[in-house]
Amino acid sequence: MKNTIIKVENVWFKYSEEVIALKGINLEIKEGEIIALIGQNGGGKTTLAKHLNGLLKPTKGRVIVKNLDTKNTPVHILTNIVGYVFQNPAHQIFTSKVYDEVAYGPKNQGLSQEDIEKRVKMALEMVGLIGYEDTHPHDLNYGQMKLLTIASIIAMQPEVYVLDEPTSGQDHNGRRAIAELILKLNKEGRTIIVITHDMKFVAQVAERTILMANGEILGDSSTRDILLNIDLLEKAAIKPPQIAQLCIELKKFGLNFNCLTIDEALKVFSQYIKK
Repeated sequence: MKNTIIKVENVWFKYSEEVIALKGINLEIKEGEIIALIGQNGGGKTTLAKHLNGLLKPTKGRVIVKNLDTKNTPVHILTNIVGYVFQNPAHQIFTSKVYDEVAYGPKNQGLSQEDIEKRVKMALEMVGLIGYEDTHPHDLNYGQMKLLTIASIIAMQPEVYVLDEPTSGQDHNGRRAIAELILKLNKEGRTIIVITHDMKFVAQVAERTILMANGEILGDSSTRDILLNIDLLEKAAIKPPQIAQLCIELKKFGLNFNCLTIDEALKVFSQYIKK
């Protein structure tokens, strides 16, 4: 039985009296899960995610992170547990060297210079940015800047990673590298929460998917159950991956295939052809 690391209890959040972003959210996040948070723009995904490390505080209700109530806990303590990678790297990067950007978190954790250097090297190796230590972050391309922001969180070694649109600006190789990175971090015991519109990526990495719209959770189940529920997805203006769409259409012809990825489809189709 996995332990609960984050618990969200009846959370409401208002940006103003007219703008209610979250409406009575309840959920539990277990240690070691990989969760995709999906839904329409303005549906509340990022607002909810920013509650998980205290960047936002509930208007009503509470968020508990490892027995710490985020309302009463300083953000710098929560960020040691829950690391947040922003969608736009420009909102996170503020130093003039790649090395300094990655070293900033460990320095503020009070680590020795030796340990800081080890953390920086480890993080840059994981994202493929070794050799860029003296480069100005804004001289990197957009995809590399995204990797740098992930490295800066890896260096702090939080227990939970929240990644906001990690595949934006990435080509096919970049998307694959980030998927591999997420799976590696998860294998090391880290909990991963991915906010994304990339349903193909969701199918590739997430075990569980939470679907949101209009500040509410419409569905919270296995990724397969969510991405094959076309009626539910339509309520949040989401289309499943193309392979899933194909399988849904094939059901009209009596072919009960429930594939989410190309690899799954190839395996199932080849077995069907052999029969």
